[in-house]
Amino acid sequence: MTKNKTKSGFVAIVGKPNVGKSTLLNAILGTKVAITSSKPQTTRHKISGIYTKDLNQIVFIDTPGLHDGKHLLNKRINQAAIDTLSDVDSVLYVVDRAFSEYDLKIINYFKMAKAKVYLVINKIDLIKTKHEIDEIIVSYLNYHEFEGVFPLSAKTDQYLNKLLEEITNNLEEGPFYYPNELISDQSDELLMAEFVREKILHYTEEEIPHAATVVLESVKYNEEYKTLDVNALIIVERNSQKRIIIGKNGSKLKEIGSAARLDINERFNLKCHLTMWVKVKKNWRNIEAELLRYGNIHE
Repeated sequence: MTKNKTKSGFVAIVGKPNVGKSTLLNAILGTKVAITSSKPQTTRHKISGIYTKDLNQIVFIDTPGLHDGKHLLNKRINQAAIDTLSDVDSVLYVVDRAFSEYDLKIINYFKMAKAKVYLVINKIDLIKTKHEIDEIIVSYLNYHEFEGVFPLSAKTDQYLNKLLEEITNNLEEGPFYYPNELISDQSDELLMAEFVREKILHYTEEEIPHAATVVLESVKYNEEYKTLDVNALIIVERNSQKRIIIGKNGSKLKEIGSAARLDINERFNLKCHLTMWVKVKKNWRNIEAELLRYGNIHE
């Protein structure tokens, strides 16, 4: 009797900032492995989400949004996304509006890669008519020969199954690269730090989000109280930013901490005791050693 063989593949999720790439990854996996925000440039490093079903395993790689930026951090973020294209079987090019000049810059990267490229029109729950969706689709068709076009909503899961079915059907025979039960290659510590940074994005104004990063100083399980004791360091570039994050009498920091704790509790199914403090490190986004130290880029 012939044993059924496994199939597997790698799929990059690529697009401009704030088109819903991380929301799409979370929707595919049915759980939160990537932070999301209405502010652009939320994702700073590649995140692999592992979708395993029956004899199929798809490794989805959520990449940072491709954008122009003046800081070394921005350039490294862009390069991380571009480098991914040479290592995958397929690409999901996620967009949420009609073609623009910057889309052509991104599409030109696809021409250098051998991967199949699918056009994914996200956020259709916010588009009023089918005619508007068709107009968005048509605006891209002259610029690349896409393997397929998939309008969907990552937020509501609408038509998400059609995309998954297409990718699964096109998998080639190959081994599982990760254990069946694993859903992400991120460490628990990194995900906790990202939950804190997500709340900074949510609760602070425009000046703060991109100047802030989070590093976990320690994570220890407290046997006596059955809690996870997490010490997090928030790095910003200026004293004015530090004051904003702390808030009057520590109110903003408390708000950030309370929201982050809820996510950590839910994701890891335990009670978390989160302690945070804020440190100023001038111009950290332009110093390569600091980028490596704070985990935003990797050697």
